[in-house]
Amino acid sequence: MSDPQLLRDVLTEDPLLLTAVEAARVLGISRSTVYTLIRDGAITPVHIGRSCRLSRAELQRFVQALQAAS
Repeated sequence: MSDPQLLRDVLTEDPLLLTAVEAARVLGISRSTVYTLIRDGAITPVHIGRSCRLSRAELQRFVQALQAAS
């Protein structure tokens, strides 16, 4: 039998992958800018089937690269 507390913890954690809209909200930019960054190779998406997602780790890497460049 599964532990209900463990299941609750897993379900309430932040998702590993974000949509372009969610990533835009996290970064404080527009959705179209997120797609431009993907197209330009500044951030690397994860493709699952036909959907395109961005990992939190990739967004953190992108922000750290921006900080290092400034």
